Order: sequence, then structure tokens, then C-alpha cells
Amino acid sequence: MYQLSTLGFGPFFENQLANKITNDGILARIAAEHRGAYQVWSNAGAGFAQLSGRLLRELAEEAFPGVGDWVKLKSAPGPGHNTIIEAVFERRTVFVRGAAGREARAQVVAANVDLVFAVCGLDADYNVRRIERYLARIWASGAQAAVILNKADLCEDPVARSIEVEGLCPGVTVYVCSALQRQGLDEIKSLLQPGLTAALVGSSGAGKSTLVNALLGEERMATGAVRARDGRGCHVTSHRQLVLLPGGGLLLDTPGMRELQLLDEEGLSSVFADIEELSEQCRFKDCGHNSEPGCAVKEAIATGQIPAERLEHYRKLEREAQAYQLRHHEHQRRKSEKEWGQLYDEAKRIRDWKRSK
Repeated sequence: MYQLSTLGFGPFFENQLANKITNDGILARIAAEHRGAYQVWSNAGAGFAQLSGRLLRELAEEAFPGVGDWVKLKSAPGPGHNTIIEAVFERRTVFVRGAAGREARAQVVAANVDLVFAVCGLDADYNVRRIERYLARIWASGAQAAVILNKADLCEDPVARSIEVEGLCPGVTVYVCSALQRQGLDEIKSLLQPGLTAALVGSSGAGKSTLVNALLGEERMATGAVRARDGRGCHVTSHRQLVLLPGGGLLLDTPGMRELQLLDEEGLSSVFADIEELSEQCRFKDCGHNSEPGCAVKEAIATGQIPAERLEHYRKLEREAQAYQLRHHEHQRRKSEKEWGQLYDEAKRIRDWKRSK
């Protein structure tokens, strides 16, 4: 059994309980998802649950429960049977990415998380541009953002890397550690207070599961080696999993992401706050920072205040987000046309049947 406060239940969800969701049933938090079956934790026990038929019909795909979501169960969970999820609470925060591939589909990675760490290894896979990409989605989620530079034992100058990330990601705290060597973890542990939920996101091989094990103090999560030639990891973590830490905090481990598509431009202004602020000083409000006269951004690049690569990456992410939104709108239009076509065909069948009587 779990106390709801230990699982992160607070006023935001309590207000929904009073206003929208009836008082009967069992409150629970989703700890993991396994192909449509949800592992749930509640003050009445732990077990597995599945969505009611009504929710399967009514919920949009992106509204389906994800790990971290709060739900109402029809009965207490327990071994040997699946209970039913009858209602899903509104999310306080949600980390969403564009699903891999060309299909414009949103995928919920973590729900109701207070703090999200973008984890990057200080080995061959180190990439500050990837960190910027993750931070954009973290800020868009509504959660607090932080960076963990793991594998400090494999880096000749981890302090220099930390300074580089801090300079390019203003307002974000950077933590340097070696999860494998159990070094540099005290500051991270101090953040994980009782009832707080944190999540780890990053590419395969960044050491997220090793970091979870280090914070747990036991080897609970499966880990694997990275390829020596490029430092890239394999997908060892196959699903999202919420774990309860010894100090009372909650930590959500996620599978490595080889692709993190931006759904929209939300979060970019926070990651590239320096460019946004300079843009306000440009002579023209619609300045594209190309060859326009009086461009404060281009002037800052010329004087070395910001690197040219940073502006190029900002533009790249903007274009990617805009392209995703166009694909999403086209996908929604085709889906709507298909649904209306099905309704028209059904109505025609009914009319034809009535005429034949």
C-alpha cells in the first residue's frame, strides 16, 4: 500500500476530485505501462488495470493515460486480476514528443512530473545541440528543467563541459556526476524530496538506468554497455517505469530516444532566451536575422556575443516544429474526412434500408 501524498497527490488533483470526479472508486497513479495494461499504485494496494470501454471510445490518443498519470479505479488492484480505469485526471504537466517516423502523432513520455533531467553522457555521445532540443520539450511540458552530465569518469575536463552547457542553456542548473562510480550524486539526491516526481530523459547509452540504480542504492534496473566506436547505447530500458526512492521521492526512468521531434515552438523561447531578447532590439519586428539592417542578433554574432551555430540550431528547431504542425494539421484533416465519409456511408445504408421496407 502507498500513501497518496507519497505518490505525489496534491491540491491540483484534489480539486478535480471535488469538482469533476465522483468520490467513489480508488485513486491510483500509473507506475508503468505494458502494451495497454497499466501497473497502478494506490493506498489500497498495487496491481494492474485496463481502460474501460467507454474511455477507449471517448479518449483521443494523446489523452490515453501515461506513466505518472492519476486515475480512478473501479475497484482495488491486486494480484491475479485487472481492475478497470474509469476516469483520468487532468495533467498538471506533461512531457510530449512527436512519435518517431513521418506520422504526425504525439506521444506522452511522462505525466505530472515536477522536474525533468536531460541526461547526456560525457563520452563520445556528448552533444550540446541535443541537450537544447530536450530542454525545449521540458520547458514546454510545464516542468522544471535541469541537466545531468553523466560519465564524468570518461571525460578529461568535465568542468569545461559543464561551463559550456551552462553558457548555452541559461537558467538551467547543470549537475556533473558518474553514476557508475557513484560520484557527484549528493546534489541530485537532495532535490528528490518526498512526494516530488522527477524524470530522466536522454538518448540510449546516456546512463539513465545506471543513474536510477545509483540513486536507489541497488541494481534494480537493467543496464547495458555502449558501442566502443561511437558511444551509442542499445535500448535496454523497454518501457517507462516509476520507482520510489528510499528518501521518498519518485523517479521516472524512460527508454532512450534516438529521435526527439518537436511538436511546436513551445519551449524554444526559454532555451534560446538570449536570441529572443536580442530580437526585441532589432530594427524590424519581423526581422529574420539574415541580411536585414539593424539586426541585433547578427550584430551579437559578429561581436562574438553568441555563436553563429546557436542561431542556426534555433532556426532548425523552429523549422522542424513548423513542419510537424503542418503534417499534424494535414493528418487531422484526412482523419476528419475519413470519419465523415464513414458517417455518410452509414447514413446512406440506413436510408437504403428504410426505402426497402
